[in-house]
Amino acid sequence: MENIKEVRVRYAPSPTGMQHIGGVRTALFNYLFARSKGGKFILRLEDTDRTRYDEKYVKNLYDTLAWLGIDWDEGGDKGGEYGPYVQSERFELYKKYANELIEKGEAYYCFCDAERLERIRKIQTENKMAPGYDRNCRHLTEEEVKEKLASGVPHVIRLKVPMEGETKFHDHILGDIVWKNEDISPDPILLKSDGFPTYHLANIVDDHLMQISHVMRAQEWIPSTPLHVQMYKAFGWEHPEFCHLPMVNGSDGKKLSKRHGSTSLNEFRARGYLPQAIINYVALLGCSYEEGKEFYTLKELAEKFSLEHLNKAPAVFDYKKLEFYNANYIRQLSTEDLYKWTLPFITGTGDATLEINPENPQPKPNVGPQFSGVALGEDGEPYCVDKSMNMTSADVKETLMGLMPLIQERLKFLTEAAEMVHFMFTEPAVPPADQIIPKRIDAAKTKEVLEAAKEFVAAVFETDHEGAENFAKAKAEELGIKLGDFMMPIRMAVTGSRVSPPLIGSIHVLGKERSLKRIERTIATL
Repeated sequence: MENIKEVRVRYAPSPTGMQHIGGVRTALFNYLFARSKGGKFILRLEDTDRTRYDEKYVKNLYDTLAWLGIDWDEGGDKGGEYGPYVQSERFELYKKYANELIEKGEAYYCFCDAERLERIRKIQTENKMAPGYDRNCRHLTEEEVKEKLASGVPHVIRLKVPMEGETKFHDHILGDIVWKNEDISPDPILLKSDGFPTYHLANIVDDHLMQISHVMRAQEWIPSTPLHVQMYKAFGWEHPEFCHLPMVNGSDGKKLSKRHGSTSLNEFRARGYLPQAIINYVALLGCSYEEGKEFYTLKELAEKFSLEHLNKAPAVFDYKKLEFYNANYIRQLSTEDLYKWTLPFITGTGDATLEINPENPQPKPNVGPQFSGVALGEDGEPYCVDKSMNMTSADVKETLMGLMPLIQERLKFLTEAAEMVHFMFTEPAVPPADQIIPKRIDAAKTKEVLEAAKEFVAAVFETDHEGAENFAKAKAEELGIKLGDFMMPIRMAVTGSRVSPPLIGSIHVLGKERSLKRIERTIATL
């Protein structure tokens, strides 16, 4: 299609499962291409597979795209002039066009029942023949067809695929592709006996009527493309341009699947990834934008996207690389935004409650009140579960806001926030002595450190951050120990853990009185 007035692309998933990384990459590339060309991005539901259809998958589709910030111009709940955009609402159209092919001699009625088709399959298997329909009904006379129709014999409509010659088409990434017609699925069904269209018929009719200019989909669809080209030819329509996207593989070189780790977007959300990180990383899977640059906003990606920058080779999904992107975007958040994104994981609400793949269950991340000590009230405000802490919702929010800058540099995932803030909203148990005492010093020296810690706490509140650091260094030197051996017992006493936000900031947010109290009780245990 050389003289395209407007780029029109579509994402047309089947609502038979949760949205996964491969589908999201297809949706994203279509969206970016449309935006880069000032065109339209259409969202269409191909829901002809009613046995696996579920309304929750439709909701998941809309929720996922909204979470990612991928907006559509037509379809879904927006409608448009080429609607309806749900295939189950377009059945009369498909019947009309299937019958049109029969009238043109490009399709025919098939009356073979399931028993006969099963016999054919068995014969083909036993004799190691190529699978597929044997075209038995293609040669029925007009009178035989009329008689069977008049008798009410159940039937389907099949496409007449040429039995000789070749089908050629051009792909934006792979170039010219030639397919022998004898290798195309022999005379596939277009309209089933119950009046439901098959994927191939509905897909081609919809793409034509919705004026789709480019079909961008995964390379696994290449074997279907010769058939689709033949269908366009049978209708007398011009086919869209094709662009089959490179596959997304796991580290083992095989197609990305659940065995490699999280693949559904719900899992990534429940494990504490930001949409900005997902968008940025997925946009780089099989596509380049600008030499030496790694980080892009969705707007920047749309401005720079080009079909010429797509790769032929499969992309490898690297979870460590995505983790790197996620940590980077977490560090870029404002304090207010970090609070907004971590609160669901701290309180065990929102994204933290999304289903993690039931077919490949993995442990839920450490989120919720049992890890943070903070829950979410019916009024939408956080509160401290431990009433003895005497904290109002305002106190809890103020404390969390104070903690955000402290935990920000240490977060790789939003899920890690719950455990990092826990020591503020509960009185942690005093750790065992062997955990408090550093390996390089003994119990007596550790007790000296904790006694000196009282002065250190005072320094935190009487000087600035640098002054408190200098005090700690001087005190460690005075005690003849390393700085780490001075700080670790204090960290254990104040937070109850070896891993916590920066100690000076933690003491400042916890408060002088509570910090000293925790140090005193730790000394008592030694």
